Amino acid sequence: MKKVKSKNTKKTKNSFRFLIKMSMCLIYFVVAFILAYCAFRLYTEEVKPIKWENASNTKDYTYVDIDKMSEKFASIDNKKDIHFIIDEEEKTGLWHIYLLAIDKKDYKKYKKTIDYSYNRIDKKPKRVRVYGYPAATSKQLKELTIKNYKNFVSFENEVELTLENFDIYLTNTYLDSTREKQKNFNWIVVILMILDLILLVLIIVTILDKDKIVDEVDKLVEQEEKKRKQQKNKKRK
Repeated sequence: MKKVKSKNTKKTKNSFRFLIKMSMCLIYFVVAFILAYCAFRLYTEEVKPIKWENASNTKDYTYVDIDKMSEKFASIDNKKDIHFIIDEEEKTGLWHIYLLAIDKKDYKKYKKTIDYSYNRIDKKPKRVRVYGYPAATSKQLKELTIKNYKNFVSFENEVELTLENFDIYLTNTYLDSTREKQKNFNWIVVILMILDLILLVLIIVTILDKDKIVDEVDKLVEQEEKKRKQQKNKKRK
């Protein structure tokens, strides 16, 4: 009879330990899932673009609406074509001229706007919105811009552009539309991923029955069980 009692006690203990392990694994998994979801949302969070005129550094993701656009007048690394673009304010009619770098492959996207700018077609196409990042304008590009400026800007709006006043009229950067949109990245994402990795290790350790937390819980349960039995025995006496 005593042996049977011992086997039943052992089975009960093992069953209870298994229940603790599964509960701990579930808790770890839920917390890991929440952390992974938060990290994913932070990493893929939409970077809101700002107007080109409001850009303050080369990390700003910006956009500009194009009303007119020149043919290319310069190239960078034989991959990026540089164009003049004009953004006209709808309310005031004032226009602003900027430099835009596009991928050679994207020329068709702007062809109608370019043709309209040179009076090759009569119907004005829809404004093209282009996104990108500011990039520093080299001295060589500035010189090419000054040389070709008069070929695109009408005489009545023409400004005597020089290296000295270049930054005033055209700023010291051009809009580089060839750069891919950068994802948000910060140390919070890194920390969350590290915590996720720790939780994954804890799940594996728990499944392999090496988790000290489970051991401690098991000990506490055993102690409580002993106390309960001792109290019962005292009552019987």
